[in-house]
Amino acid sequence: MSRNKRLIYLINIGLVLILFAILTILEASGVFTRYTMSILRLVCINVVLATSLNVTVGNLGQITLGHAGFMSIGAYTAGLFAKGVEIGGQNGYLIGILLAGICAGIFGIIVGIPVLRLKGDYLAIVTLAFGEIIRVLIEYFDFTGGAQGLNGIPRMQNFSVMFFLAVICVTLMYSVMTSRHGRAVLAIREDEIAAQSSGINITYYKTFAFTLSAFFAGIAGAMYAHNIGTIGASVFNYNKSFDILVMVVLGGMGSFTGAVISATVLTIVPETLRQFNDYRMIIYSLLLIMVMLFRPEGLLGRKEFHITKVVDKIKTKFGKHSVEGGS
Repeated sequence: MSRNKRLIYLINIGLVLILFAILTILEASGVFTRYTMSILRLVCINVVLATSLNVTVGNLGQITLGHAGFMSIGAYTAGLFAKGVEIGGQNGYLIGILLAGICAGIFGIIVGIPVLRLKGDYLAIVTLAFGEIIRVLIEYFDFTGGAQGLNGIPRMQNFSVMFFLAVICVTLMYSVMTSRHGRAVLAIREDEIAAQSSGINITYYKTFAFTLSAFFAGIAGAMYAHNIGTIGASVFNYNKSFDILVMVVLGGMGSFTGAVISATVLTIVPETLRQFNDYRMIIYSLLLIMVMLFRPEGLLGRKEFHITKVVDKIKTKFGKHSVEGGS
């Protein structure tokens, strides 16, 4: 690893730790209330959801509307595991989250192999139907709690754990999508025929991206289940899938940084507008329309915010000053 890359990694880690320290200090000093911390925990969950859908919609270029279905699989897997197996504390929480991701990923493979032969509107309709089928099946079976939902899930509302879990998930997804496997997925998005003619296994990489997206959606679902302690199938309907898709589109399809920013904004804004309860959703909708009018490609488009560019600018600036001072 080059010295430049090590410096970039250290700066990124430092920025994440500084952000975490600021949030922790604000919580400890009483500036952030319990309600504020509940919103920040929800931000962590939505960040994982938005970035996971970005893998399929942004990087693969396939519109899917069944993301809430994978989230529900993860939520119920973690909830049933926590209630059925007596492993308390953070160990049980982390094992349940891993199982939730694996279970959602398996469903991603089962659904992805036949479904990803379709494109465009057809794929969107089929994945929307999949999400609704999952919701109906959850309400049908007794072991999931039926229509009444699943209650008594052990709560895990430790912001530190959820914050770093979200950071790890986003880092892993970004690392995979910038690797050679990610570049193969991007090649399919740009031109599927050209990618296939250059030797890329289209079916494999489509299923790979779909499964990766489902895996992290399952993790987000498990975080959600443990955060509130009670889940119902009605929460994971098609409206939830549309909400996640809006976060991806608003941030810029293909941009992980944009997905993180939009998920944060679209989680906080509706809560801050609660004081205008009668007009809250009207104001929220108008804000979204304005963003789409002035930034139709999303906040960042397909670009990422790279700390590398900032470091290079600083180096260039200091380099000029040193040259001028030497002359």
